[in-house]
Amino acid sequence: QVQVAESGGGSVQVGGSLKLSCTVSSRYRFKDYCMGWFRQAPGKEREGVALMYTGGPSTYYADSVKGRFTISRDSANNTLYLQMNSLKPEDTAMYYCAAEGYGGSCHMDTSLFGSWGQGTQVIVSS
Repeated sequence: QVQVAESGGGSVQVGGSLKLSCTVSSRYRFKDYCMGWFRQAPGKEREGVALMYTGGPSTYYADSVKGRFTISRDSANNTLYLQMNSLKPEDTAMYYCAAEGYGGSCHMDTSLFGSWGQGTQVIVSS
């Protein structure tokens, strides 16, 4: 069983930055997962933001965050990060970390992820 827990959310002004962290607790190796950041704004569906395979270099981003957000990992500490720069009001949402065992490819599809954190709130104000 995989447990994930997010931290690092908060309130920031437009153009500011935040860095989210996600710690992973699992009996399996950290490098054997697809891990992603998703977000859900009030009244909207949960959407994928950034994704990576923890055993390789590939990363994937939603078009809305490309060039502003960076997903990264610290394998030694079983931690996933999301660096968010140039934040916009439309980035306001609850951000979730998710993990799923790697099966050959990773896809930014919420239905493919079985382990979710409780979420961390990000508020961007103008």
